[in-house]
Amino acid sequence: MPRSVNHVASKARRKKILKLTRGYFGARKNVWTVAKNTWEKGLTYAFRDRRNKKRNFRGLWIQRINAAARLEGMSYSKLMGGLHKAGIEINRKVLADLAMNHPEAFSAIVAKAKAA
Repeated sequence: MPRSVNHVASKARRKKILKLTRGYFGARKNVWTVAKNTWEKGLTYAFRDRRNKKRNFRGLWIQRINAAARLEGMSYSKLMGGLHKAGIEINRKVLADLAMNHPEAFSAIVAKAKAA
């Protein structure tokens, strides 16, 4: 009896991955084994970088807060220490947004931190 293979399902599975690798360079887009490996590695990069994104944004917020605080004559660490002493619980994301888009509100927060 001849061997039975479900060619429809295996072709569909390959086609699905090859569709996901469109736009890749060279054999990465059309050679099945290379495309599959590239796609799988891409998934691990995506997993890793979803976590790194949070890290990168926190660093960006800290840089923005530091730059705005130095315009007010204060360092980042002094500002954060002053906010903690004053009991002002505001996260870095919001603080960075205030520093960029609402400098007068940021100045008021810095003044309270200086007083504490």
